[in-house]
Amino acid sequence: MTYQWKSQSNKSFTVCSPDFVPVHKILSGGLAGSWYKADRILLDQEIFARIRECSLPEHLEGKKPSAVILPHAGYDYSLSAASYVLKMLRNFRYEKVIILGPSHRVYLPGQLCVPDRGEAFAVPGGNVPVDREGITRLKKESSFVTGNDSIHETEHSLQVLLPMLRSVLGESFTVLPVITGVLSDDDACRAGEMLRDLLTAETLLVISTDFTHYGAAFRYTPFRENTGEKIAQLDLGALDRITGKDLPGFSRYIRETGATICGEAPLRILLSLLGKEQKVEKLCYTNSAAESRDYSHCVSYLSAVVTGEWEKREPPSGSGIFSPEDQKILLGMARHAIAYVFEHRKAPAPDLFRDQAPVSSLQKCGCFVTLNLEGNLRGCIGEIEPCRSVYEAVTARAVDAAFRDPRFRQLTPGELRDVTIEISVLTPSREISSYKEIRIGQHGMTLSLDGHSAVFLPQVAPEQGWSLEETLQALSLKAGLPASAWKDPRTVFTVFEAVVFHEERKC
Repeated sequence: MTYQWKSQSNKSFTVCSPDFVPVHKILSGGLAGSWYKADRILLDQEIFARIRECSLPEHLEGKKPSAVILPHAGYDYSLSAASYVLKMLRNFRYEKVIILGPSHRVYLPGQLCVPDRGEAFAVPGGNVPVDREGITRLKKESSFVTGNDSIHETEHSLQVLLPMLRSVLGESFTVLPVITGVLSDDDACRAGEMLRDLLTAETLLVISTDFTHYGAAFRYTPFRENTGEKIAQLDLGALDRITGKDLPGFSRYIRETGATICGEAPLRILLSLLGKEQKVEKLCYTNSAAESRDYSHCVSYLSAVVTGEWEKREPPSGSGIFSPEDQKILLGMARHAIAYVFEHRKAPAPDLFRDQAPVSSLQKCGCFVTLNLEGNLRGCIGEIEPCRSVYEAVTARAVDAAFRDPRFRQLTPGELRDVTIEISVLTPSREISSYKEIRIGQHGMTLSLDGHSAVFLPQVAPEQGWSLEETLQALSLKAGLPASAWKDPRTVFTVFEAVVFHEERKC
């Protein structure tokens, strides 16, 4: 069969192949004409008319956003809130826009979804090109990133934002669209680490989310009186955790209130990425019942902006990043956190030790806390992905190692006097293509297969005197798999390194 094909330069050439498939695929969700105007001129007129009605705080004039939070409902409902962000963006240009939006129609447990073959998204009057290079990097680096064009064509949380962004940013940017599934905090942090290297001064990160969905249709009616006020109180309580850059607090708030914020996973990814110099500020908050006052079916819309440059964190590469004094302070915090539980019968607040925290411990890193008693393991709990400051992770995981390690009974006050505490601060994990890349004594490692997983810190194999094969056999068994599972071609490995320091060994 013969095919005629035109290149972008409009030159024709002939391809003779029964298997030829054009590589250019335009994704379209069919939102034009219903969610927003299908005519580009009328659409631009509507967007810029709303922008002219907005007034920004003076201190934000001229500041270039590094990230924004936008609602994703139809423009009749959400454009009034979104226009404040658009007014800030209109004076700047970006090379790349990364959009994180939730999946509304497809269940994606512990997964991210990017376009598979899609080259661009259709918008009124043209197309927005997809950042294929960025997609290739994400798909290559992680097993929990899937490619699926059909999911993207039916998901409005990303597509509804493209026309408004194209109107104010022009046509010079590419879009990296990421649909988020149901993510744990560790998943969110892992996604953040994958995106971190893509964030530059010329990149805009867009978080797509509506806030509370209230009403019987959403199976969420926690209150029946003063509904409007209570919905606002609920939403602004979540916003307090976001502006406070408090990832654990935000996740806890969602669990405790049941708040139906559809983009809570994208928001948690954002929180895992924010640096200490970045600031989150609300620009507008409203809801679909603001005029009708009929709160039987109501969705909230909020827009916000993040200012300040993306923080390029240098991973720990040696013990020099924590001075001997810093190490002593962190070990003392771990011990005091455990003692706090004995005294108060509850875990300490995450920021209890903030005033004593060394500057080096304010960076976000994964960490493990290990308890040893008379030369034997007495507890070890940690987190691989960098979700919070080192000092917060150390104190939280010290408590977990003492009281929540399922392999041991809870620590006693008498044992606390005799245990030796060890802290391992981790570099970001990275997936490797083969176990042959693992270096004993240098790498910590995780093994995952068929829903089973296990982790060893870098010091485990040298302490046991194991070879690589012996280490992988033990790791397979720890994961609840056969000792030979590490040989299975489906097995996924990640590696990381660690800065390890400990108290003086108890005699």
